[in-house]
Amino acid sequence: MSPFSAPGRPHRDDVLIAASGLLGGVLLWFLGLHGGPPLFGLSARLALLALAAMAGAELLRRTAPGTALAVAVAALTLDVLTGTVIATVLMFTDVVYAAVMYGSPAAARRIPRACVLATVLATLLPVALLRDPQALLIGVAVGVGTIGPAWTAVIIRNHREAARAARLRAEQTALLAELDRREAVLAERARMARELHDMVANHLSAIALHATAAQALDEPAATREALGVIRENSVQGLAEMRRLIGLLRNAGGQETSAATPRLDALDALLERARAHGAGSGLTFALTDNRPPGGPPLAAPVELAAYRIVQESVTNALKHAVPGEVTVRLSRTDGALSLAVTSPYGRRPGPRAPGSGSGLVGMGERAALLGGTFEAAPDGDVWRVRATLPADEKEDTS
Repeated sequence: MSPFSAPGRPHRDDVLIAASGLLGGVLLWFLGLHGGPPLFGLSARLALLALAAMAGAELLRRTAPGTALAVAVAALTLDVLTGTVIATVLMFTDVVYAAVMYGSPAAARRIPRACVLATVLATLLPVALLRDPQALLIGVAVGVGTIGPAWTAVIIRNHREAARAARLRAEQTALLAELDRREAVLAERARMARELHDMVANHLSAIALHATAAQALDEPAATREALGVIRENSVQGLAEMRRLIGLLRNAGGQETSAATPRLDALDALLERARAHGAGSGLTFALTDNRPPGGPPLAAPVELAAYRIVQESVTNALKHAVPGEVTVRLSRTDGALSLAVTSPYGRRPGPRAPGSGSGLVGMGERAALLGGTFEAAPDGDVWRVRATLPADEKEDTS
């Protein structure tokens, strides 16, 4: 906003200052408490006009500080020529202060410099013209009335701007902290969703698959077998759910080694898959090409690899055509590679529904560790590949 923009409604405090200055000045003038005689034959009553103009400038001290200062300079000039009322001078110092305090940044820089220049001129010119040391008092008076309020306003304004900047930084810090908290909450919710899906989806998929088969076959023996598998997977699923709930209630918020699946448990995983897939013509084989006696993997890498294999096996049970599902593991050059292939094609008979969230979860697990993941059909097989970092770390389990 320009310092000479159109004024708005005066502030209540400015109205009080203007009214007090005007009434005080009028009282002083009528009591005869004013300066010397007017100069250049001007009427002494013009001091009241200067007083009124200065009071008007006070009304604009916040809303239009540049305009107020221009009016105040003209009013002070008239006041000096007509005898000087002290109230007018006091209000002028307040207008100078307000022009620096409430004016634009450019005005806040220029006005103090102009006050210094005016003081220097008011000191040197009278001494040079009058040749009287007492003329130095004119420069002192000008300095007190201009430099004092102007630089006081500069100091206060700088303090206010510093406080405002500190508040803004505090608000930005609080906002960043809130964004970090929300991001952490979202990341934890995503982690919990992946873990819940991976821990329970295998059992629920087996339940859905055998229930659908029992309905389609309508044979007592097959129904009893399916019910047995359903009961077994229901019990295991409930156990997994209880374990997950226990982990969520853990104050430390970290999984213990007993609750974290490892790659050594893949044999048991595939054994269960063989039992579930026997009726659909699926077989499962594990090929572990990792060198024996190698350093242990970090727990997050073991967990991610196990979950990727688990989800791939679950997807094979739900969607693969009869044939062999193979799981291959290898570890070279600081990386753990795993590949799961399953027969791909149109599958006859019952099929469990899928949502695609398993593939998303596997990709997220690999990405969080800085690894790679891909899953796509390759001819007559569905191929899942993942590469995870396997830097040598001490086993923390």
